[in-house]
Amino acid sequence: MKKFFKIFGILLLLALVSISFWCFSNMKDRHPGYSADLKILNNSPTELKSGFAAVPITPEVPDRWEDKNGDGKFNPKDGDTFTDGNGNGKFDPVWIAGFSNNKPANGVHDDTWARTMIIDDGKTRLAIVILDAIGFMHDDVVDVRKMLPEELGLTYTIIASTHTHEGPDLMGIWGKSPFKSGVNREYMKFVKEQIVRSVETAVKNLRPVRLEISEDPTGAIPLVKDTRQPEVFDSGLRIIKAVDKQNGNTLGSLLAWGNHPETLWSRNLLVSSDFPHFFREGVEKGVFYGDSLMKQGVGGVAVYMNGAVGGLMCTHPSLAVKDPFTGEELKEPSFEKAAAEGNRLSLLALDAMENPAGIVDSAGISLVVRTLKLPIKNTLFKLATAIGVLDRGTSGWMKMRTELAVFTIGPLSFVAIPGEIYPEIINGGVEAPEGNDFGIEPVEVPAVREKMPGKYKFAIGLANDEIGYILPKSQWDVKAPFTYGRDNSPYGEENSLGPETAPVLHRNLLEMLKELGE
Repeated sequence: MKKFFKIFGILLLLALVSISFWCFSNMKDRHPGYSADLKILNNSPTELKSGFAAVPITPEVPDRWEDKNGDGKFNPKDGDTFTDGNGNGKFDPVWIAGFSNNKPANGVHDDTWARTMIIDDGKTRLAIVILDAIGFMHDDVVDVRKMLPEELGLTYTIIASTHTHEGPDLMGIWGKSPFKSGVNREYMKFVKEQIVRSVETAVKNLRPVRLEISEDPTGAIPLVKDTRQPEVFDSGLRIIKAVDKQNGNTLGSLLAWGNHPETLWSRNLLVSSDFPHFFREGVEKGVFYGDSLMKQGVGGVAVYMNGAVGGLMCTHPSLAVKDPFTGEELKEPSFEKAAAEGNRLSLLALDAMENPAGIVDSAGISLVVRTLKLPIKNTLFKLATAIGVLDRGTSGWMKMRTELAVFTIGPLSFVAIPGEIYPEIINGGVEAPEGNDFGIEPVEVPAVREKMPGKYKFAIGLANDEIGYILPKSQWDVKAPFTYGRDNSPYGEENSLGPETAPVLHRNLLEMLKELGE
């Protein structure tokens, strides 16, 4: 008996050591010593060059499946069956990221993309890459930066996500179960290679440009709902159109708006970029009603960039979208609803571009970048990182390396935020409701846009990382009594690193913006 217990004890110890080694392996720093810190100040106006590219990152979806009970989840026990499209004798799922686990794609509705805008003032060359993805982790951003050839002459590369909830999982947390990563390694490799191709193509397409700036601060308000109090939006449309100085052609346009691309909602099983697909198509090719062209497009490559989407900004199923041509109120999630939303956004943007609010003919680029290490206070995030579901390493004990960037191009200013920041931190309106967990007054004041220089101010959400929700500390609410008379804790905190995330990021942003103005 003693021999049995001795052997059992040794095996148990080996198992514990193996599990510990596996967990530490998952959490190891994948880019030890990495820093992206930069400070470039240039207020001397020079000729600008810009280049655009759109390269698909659409996954192959070889197999189709039948959802017998309509729950959107693949469960053979429910009678769900699949068709072996590639003949390999097994089901090959492409896990759709967003809403819930175990949701394999059942085809492709529209291509997903890596769309790039390059801007160059002769001294500094910036690349802004926007992916149709729910998020792209900082470790993966660094991987791509290391893949980019030096001869491209890039000073700094931003890789942000549209945050579509209808694309493949690139983060790991939407696999078969909460304990299995949804990332396909081959697909991730393909995405990174396509990002590099997109940047290379955009650099090849560089041309002297003038930038035409357009805005519509209120027209898109009816298309977004804030599902958490206080109701604060980042609903203004902001547009930069790059026009070739020599031939007058539109090279591309940068379209900025703050809203979750989840209009298709949780039962959709087709890969899609959601409403940004229809928005970009309308701006590039024109807006159609059937076969009739209702509004001429501007051409070029449209790049859709999300803004402050925390709070939580979305076109909720309870929010009807009016078709701009039929007047029909579309409430139920569908591609028709997403198309109506995209068409309305296209019409607003195209109308605004007819009368630009400003033109930038020459400018210098100033840039400040900081690498930060944020503590992981969220227990679920810790566990997901340790078991390799959240597909990233740590930098120091239970800390995530991430990044902030601020830059100006003449009268244009930008803040690049590594997650889903609440609009009240960007635009103002942070509250301290009765019942907040810390019993404090607002911390994240003044508003970030208040301190941004220049006339035209852009926020890039989910930039260079996806760390989850970034919510004001004075609105943190996981303990009863709950704020605003709620019966339960609101959504947001469970997908946040912790209550100190927003104060740390806000403080650093204000310091960086001050440096930018030196």
